[in-house]
Amino acid sequence: MANGKSMTVAEMLGFFLDPATPIRMDAFDGSHFGPADASLHLKVTSPNCIYQLLAHPNEIGAVRAYVLGDLDVEGIDYANPYPVLRALFSLASYARRPSPVDAARLAAAVLSHGVRRPPVPQTEGPSKFARIKEGLLPHTERADSKTVSFHYDMSNEFYADFLGPSMTYTCAVFEDEHMSLEDAQANKLRLILDKLGLRPGERLLDIGCGWGSMVITAARRGIKALGVTLSKEQAAWANEWIAREGLQDLAEVRVQDYREVPEHDFDGICSIGMMEHVGVKNYQSYFEEMYRLLKPMGRLLNHQITIAHDKPNGKPGQDEFLDRYIFPDGDLGAPGFIESCIHDAGFNVVHQENLRQHYALTLHHWCENLSDNWDDAVKQVGFERAKVWGLYMAACALNFEIDGIQIHQFLAVKPDRVGHPDGKWYPLRPWWRA
Repeated sequence: MANGKSMTVAEMLGFFLDPATPIRMDAFDGSHFGPADASLHLKVTSPNCIYQLLAHPNEIGAVRAYVLGDLDVEGIDYANPYPVLRALFSLASYARRPSPVDAARLAAAVLSHGVRRPPVPQTEGPSKFARIKEGLLPHTERADSKTVSFHYDMSNEFYADFLGPSMTYTCAVFEDEHMSLEDAQANKLRLILDKLGLRPGERLLDIGCGWGSMVITAARRGIKALGVTLSKEQAAWANEWIAREGLQDLAEVRVQDYREVPEHDFDGICSIGMMEHVGVKNYQSYFEEMYRLLKPMGRLLNHQITIAHDKPNGKPGQDEFLDRYIFPDGDLGAPGFIESCIHDAGFNVVHQENLRQHYALTLHHWCENLSDNWDDAVKQVGFERAKVWGLYMAACALNFEIDGIQIHQFLAVKPDRVGHPDGKWYPLRPWWRA
């Protein structure tokens, strides 16, 4: 540390990295680690970085230090830090764990400067324990309303800065890597509606409808579309969009929990990027509710992020960064478990596909858009939150690329036990254009 103490920041870093690591670190105390010509150049600008990592020797400590500027990277694009994350990932083999003796020496060196409670970014939300203490039990209607508002009710203009004109906050579907984001999002909406096979005059329920892109697209086909969301900001945007298009007779978006929708006998239901908010323990009841809302031979299209590998003992989980900064109470399940829940709710699962690479491409487009509109994004939500969003989207892109997470579409049919030997139940083979 500073003031002639026995251990420098560079020496501390040496406990965690092999001396041959091709990385450069310059610290506030004048110490340096690694070659000056390394392509990745870190800067520890404040003692608070050390205290953050000591208090939380996990991703939360690193995220706090980064968001507050105590840990920085030379030349980084805060809107799109993907190149830095990719470079750090490539250096994982150089990491090492300090021995208990070295860890004790390191802690003693830091604490010799006194106990310090480092600051917390204003953008950080309460921990899961703190939310429960406030009576916000995960995935109750009250808690879901609060957590959805935390994520979405910031600024519609901020989301427009990176989502683009489609305002579609889910994975696009690309014909190839050169397809534009707008065309790929339109392609995704087209694919979902084609899979559902709805005709003009039939009824669609879009659960977690976002800013209304699916509702609008369906109404343009003559489908009667109802969208529900827990975000007031989203609903206001969507209904203004519906009015501009003159689609009020066919489309509506409500601020309503899916468990409170009074209508039923829908011809189709889509759930696009909604299940991440439901909670794995509630999957079965969620799909049972979808089954109840559909008419016989109605179709369900569920599009959701999944984990590539089951958690220990089959338990779902979410890292603390996402829980504190992005999606409180967010939860991911494995694709096999999800398909079993759909089946056990009474559906016939007729098709599923993994669109993992498509989400990585989508996120790269979003990061590029955020970079292009950085000044306005900071104006809308502040520097800290804009910085957090760049980190979140870049990290997700990397996670999709390395197969840590995936995204699946499941198409299911509510069976009619009459049988329909004439083939009107559903065609023998997939009927949509891929």
